[in-house]
Amino acid sequence: MKKSTLVLTGSPRVGGNSDLLADAFIKGATAAGHEVVKCEAGTKNLMGCKACDTCYRKGKPCSFDDDFNSIAPLMEKADVIVFVTPLYWFTFSAQLKAAIDKMYSFIIGGKKLKIAESMLLVCGNDDESVFDGIINTYKRIACYQKWTDRGQLIVPGVHNKGDILSTEYLVVAEKMGHNI
Repeated sequence: MKKSTLVLTGSPRVGGNSDLLADAFIKGATAAGHEVVKCEAGTKNLMGCKACDTCYRKGKPCSFDDDFNSIAPLMEKADVIVFVTPLYWFTFSAQLKAAIDKMYSFIIGGKKLKIAESMLLVCGNDDESVFDGIINTYKRIACYQKWTDRGQLIVPGVHNKGDILSTEYLVVAEKMGHNI
């Protein structure tokens, strides 16, 4: 079955390791016939949620004007959401976390998302033990949203731009995309 997939990336470094990871996933998903949209949250102007609870009251997801208002419609159309991020202080990058936090607007606005499945692809310089924070946070988000977790790809040991090119992880990400 063809799925509408939103790949939401968190790195502000275009062409970096997580960006390459996202592109490999997209290559696999597209080859399998899925409709894929890549949204680079890491390069967007995103503020944190202010908990004003006025979501959708002014005709837009967030009452404050930032790029979340262009991301929200992409979320509304997606069957699958894939979070791709570098590891920042044991969790998502601030930019991606801001987009995730603003998903609160769907709850306050009474908007039901059709997202049913999710995945996490994350890379960082450290060993796998430091990824526990982001894995647990991701699992809690998926559970709360009642999404089926379709998998996580944890990529340790990459830091400098392009380090991931000398690993097998891009092939793994492409296979994950193909099998979504």
